Amino acid sequence: MELSYWWILPLAAAAMMVAAWLYRRRRPQGAKPIAYGERLTDLPEYQQALRRHRRRLALAVVLGAVFLAATATAAARPIQRATEQPEIRNRDIVLCLDVSGSMTSTDAAIAAVFEDLAREFDGERIGMVIFDSSSVQLFPLTDDYQYAAEQLTQAKEALDSGAGSFFDGTWNGEGSSLIGDGLASCIQSFPDTDAGNTDERDTGRGDEKRSRSVVLATDNFLSGEPIFSLDEAAALATGKDIKVYALNPGDMDYGEQPEQPGAQLRAAAERTGGSYFTLDSPDAVPGLVREVQEIEATSYLAAPQVTIADAPAWPLGIALLAGSGMLLLGWRLEP
Repeated sequence: MELSYWWILPLAAAAMMVAAWLYRRRRPQGAKPIAYGERLTDLPEYQQALRRHRRRLALAVVLGAVFLAATATAAARPIQRATEQPEIRNRDIVLCLDVSGSMTSTDAAIAAVFEDLAREFDGERIGMVIFDSSSVQLFPLTDDYQYAAEQLTQAKEALDSGAGSFFDGTWNGEGSSLIGDGLASCIQSFPDTDAGNTDERDTGRGDEKRSRSVVLATDNFLSGEPIFSLDEAAALATGKDIKVYALNPGDMDYGEQPEQPGAQLRAAAERTGGSYFTLDSPDAVPGLVREVQEIEATSYLAAPQVTIADAPAWPLGIALLAGSGMLLLGWRLEP
């Protein structure tokens, strides 16, 4: 606790001392002696009433001193200093969804979660890419959260139904689930992705650096010959300072041997500094997506900042109590 105008307190103390000195030097005006007054003052009832009156006066003096001290403290403007490390919410997130037949239910769950998250975002940008044998950018990175939520709603409905024009453009290549190509396309969705470089077109402010992450949903069952292997796509992400968070609904029974699809996907995600999650069912998606959000938030905190806030509540509260006590005593001291 600090005081902005600490010099008010010694001034108030000096004023109280002067007032007390003047009070003690004052002499009663117009006092007249009364004959045989001791007969009255010696009565037990009088002595009792006098002691009670003096106690009330003493309490009134104490309350007055407390009131003056509290109001002087409030006038001195007490403040509190605190050091905070706020979260910087200037993250870029690209949803990278494998829309092959085995993935649609998981993709729909992810779209539903981010549909809700988009309504809570403040500073983040979100984009979405879908892929099978070829990739399609559903919408680019944007901070128009209403637009993003609308697109995610349409994506969820299309993924739930498994049919419609939503999938147009994802079957233009040879094969299926070309994960390396899909991930590489998602990585290229970020503007200015050279590591350590920033651009005012990207951040809006040249002195900021945005956190970039890809939420990759795939079971890593490759069918065909991609241009980029998964390892090459992961290397591309690492070189551009992009973290990959992989969600895999198909890694339940294949073991952890390095050649297994799940093990390969895990190694690729962790190579980028991201994480790997297995899904028992689409119902597990919300928890895992929230975990990814928390990891990203924790890893991207601003520099510590000192905050200063006024704290007048306690001196004003004491002054209110002391003032109320003085009013009550004044009522009781009335003749």
